[in-house]
Amino acid sequence: MRGKDGVVRGFNNMCRHRGSRVVAESQGNCKNALVCPFHGWVYNLDGTLRGAARPRSFPDLDKTEFGLMPLDLEVWMGFIFIRFRNGGPQPSVAELMKPIEPEFAHYSAADMVPSWGIWTQKSPVNWKSVRDVDNEGYHVAMAHPALQDLYGATYFDEPFINGVSRSFATYNPHAGRRWSVKNYVKIAPEPAHLPDYLKKAWVYYGIFPNAVISMMPESVQFYQEFPLSTGETLLRGAVYRYRDESRKQAAARYLSFRIDRDTMSEDVQLSVWSNESMLSEAFEGFYLSDLEYGVRTHHDHLRKMLPVLGLETAPEEKDMWNLNDALRSRS
Repeated sequence: MRGKDGVVRGFNNMCRHRGSRVVAESQGNCKNALVCPFHGWVYNLDGTLRGAARPRSFPDLDKTEFGLMPLDLEVWMGFIFIRFRNGGPQPSVAELMKPIEPEFAHYSAADMVPSWGIWTQKSPVNWKSVRDVDNEGYHVAMAHPALQDLYGATYFDEPFINGVSRSFATYNPHAGRRWSVKNYVKIAPEPAHLPDYLKKAWVYYGIFPNAVISMMPESVQFYQEFPLSTGETLLRGAVYRYRDESRKQAAARYLSFRIDRDTMSEDVQLSVWSNESMLSEAFEGFYLSDLEYGVRTHHDHLRKMLPVLGLETAPEEKDMWNLNDALRSRS
């Protein structure tokens, strides 16, 4: 939520009176204050308590002690990152993203605007099955005909280092077998503000544990996944465009969306099949190619950050955080 001072802050959506949601919807606009729909407690846009309904009915109500509970929030290049629990093993976003910041800065993402808002989709898989598919490009040639048409042999993955990976591809000189790809490469812009090597490139940054930011010459997008349970995942993402885009840029953005839409549908199906196999008694584990080191390094990093994964017996959910913290401190 952006305060009147222009600062963006994050809060738990929970009234300090009786715990009701203060904001019912997932998005919206608010000019002056937030009013809890349960008993009418009023909060300023910086999260401080402005006042409670019938305040004299409360003994010694100190408004400074009853503001909305803040969340750890960081803004990086226009993207807002929230940490729901302080003190986790991840470094700050600025530190995590430092290796890719010079390249990403060329896109001026902070000045972009949303294309269509945030999309969501549920998938009947464990969230790590989504990551396992997305963390390698070995399958692109077989499973993603549109991307293979667009990239050809130019696609490559870079090593996963300290929580960030990078994948890169330029347009295939012989692209055009598929309608969307043929028309995209024909009209795709070559923005003057991008260096030459990015003017005809699609770039992906993988951010541990569950997010990707991708860039095309005409747009920037993110997508991520959240575990709803061990067998269900929420996929979520958005596309951002240049504020002053031309009709040609808008058409290119639509065509790249079509290519990405088909690719996502293919990846969702692959993750479902992969997840099904891991539930089978016949499953004996993965046998990975050197081209799939992104899968291996992601799981290595998971085990490093979450040593509880190495326990033979899963601990109670309520004990997970403290036990993991203790195991990490010993290593």
